[in-house]
Order: sequence, then structure tokens, then C-alpha cells
Amino acid sequence: MSFEWPWQYNFPPFFTLQPNVDTRQKQLAAWCSLVLSYCRHRKLYTLDVLEAQESPVFNNKKIERKLSVEAIQVVFEELRKKGNLEWLDKNKSRCLIMWRRPEEWGKLIYQWVSKNGMVNSVFTLYELANGDDTEKEEFHGLEDWMLLRSLQALQTDGKAEIITVDDGKGVKFF
Repeated sequence: MSFEWPWQYNFPPFFTLQPNVDTRQKQLAAWCSLVLSYCRHRKLYTLDVLEAQESPVFNNKKIERKLSVEAIQVVFEELRKKGNLEWLDKNKSRCLIMWRRPEEWGKLIYQWVSKNGMVNSVFTLYELANGDDTEKEEFHGLEDWMLLRSLQALQTDGKAEIITVDDGKGVKFF
């Protein structure tokens, strides 16, 4: 399945931050939506600002337009304010991108556990994210940091307990 670009993506002014406040807010909302959709489609969880500028999401070769690093930082800051991004370093050069929040992932995981009659079962984190049983699930392949945060959200809700299994981590669902 190929990614569907929004109409703005082929509109050259979209790649220049607009000076008008109202227009800029709409533009930033469109950029945020585009970044989250693209990352979801490609299952991307971490981004590098300098690499991002060369990625198709910020570099439209068809119309020969590229969003500046400064503008990318503005888009990323907007995503941070919305709770969809966390910086990995003080220089703000790498970030975690959360196109779905940990609580949302936790809900999906718990729905799968319940639907398959696996409440009161114990899983290793590897089994949950990479096991054969979860292959067709949206959370299959979820990166460890996000899986752990999702399970912590379930633990807070009293639906799971993160445990140590041998030399790794596991989870028991209630």
C-alpha cells in the first residue's frame, strides 16, 4: 500500500512557513498531520532532524521544494506540544515520534489480550511485540521503549504488571 500525500504537499508555499498567524497555524496543523501519518505508514518511531530534511516527507523532489531545518524544528516543536514527540538530546537533533500515544497502544494490546482469552497470562516483551501470535496486530514490531511505556500505562490502570522474567522483562495481564 502506497502512502497518500495530502494536496498541500504539491503546493510550493506549503514548504515555506507562512508569516500570517492564522495561515501558519493551519499550515503547522497540516504538517503535524502529514508527519504523523507518514511515520505511521512507515512505522517510524525515531527521527533525526538533519536526516528528516532529506526524507520524502520534508523534501518534495517533484516540485523541487524542501522544508528548511529551522521550519522542521518548528513543526517538531508543535508535535512536542501536542504530546506526539519527545527530544532524545539537548541539541534537539533526534526525537521519538509517537503517532499513537502509549495509552492508545496499551488499549490495543489489552483488547488483543482480552479478545484472545489471554487475561491472567504472562508474556515476554519480545513475545508480545515480535511473536507469531501478534503478527497480524498493529502493535507487532513496536519498539521496546514504546511497548514498555504502553505496558506502564496498563499497569497504572491496574490491567497489567510488568515483571522480570529470567534476564528480561515480561508482563502479566489482569
